[in-house]
Amino acid sequence: MEIVPPAVQDYLLAHCTPADQVLTELAVATREETGRSAGMQVSPDEGALLEMLVRLAGARRAIEVGVFTGYSALCIARALPADGYLLACDVSTEWTGIGRPFWERAGVQDRIDLRIGPALDTLRALPEEPAFDFAFVDADKVNYPAYYEEIVPRLVPGGLLVLDNVFLGGTVLDPAVQEQDQLAMRRVNDALARDDRMDCVMLPVRDGVTLARKR
Repeated sequence: MEIVPPAVQDYLLAHCTPADQVLTELAVATREETGRSAGMQVSPDEGALLEMLVRLAGARRAIEVGVFTGYSALCIARALPADGYLLACDVSTEWTGIGRPFWERAGVQDRIDLRIGPALDTLRALPEEPAFDFAFVDADKVNYPAYYEEIVPRLVPGGLLVLDNVFLGGTVLDPAVQEQDQLAMRRVNDALARDDRMDCVMLPVRDGVTLARKR
């Protein structure tokens, strides 16, 4: 399912604040060094949305699950205040290593605490108390329900959770598709809609983005 037709994509990118040189060069490096995997990187408009949401939320402490080459981490980190903190979780030193020089160029490397290893282990090792203002999940889809359950208790009241790829190319809408990723995404989508701890809205941004605010 084509969520954002090419003509719409071109028009919206022409009417967003453009990515700066560091982000643009990181996107180029990602395409050159990861090949077909480069599609996992968030688009410039989604990066701009993340940055705006962090600023609007006044976030100081953030979590990211799924870093890839660090484009979204850079967007989030530079929207934090100078003493802000981003806990960035990923399993790949190779892919995150592409982003590190760009974090340094942008002057945000001191705000990013990159943890290499299974994100669930990293999250479960955190104190079980509200301490984070913002969280972005864009990682392995089968673990979305578990990431969600670990993150929500650690968000402060008013904290914002952002889930990416909630449509999975439209396959979550097709009951004939019963793969693990689709089952997990349907489960987390349904859980959020019923969760009395959260207010949520699902948006047709790129491959579907859900924003959920803790009450």
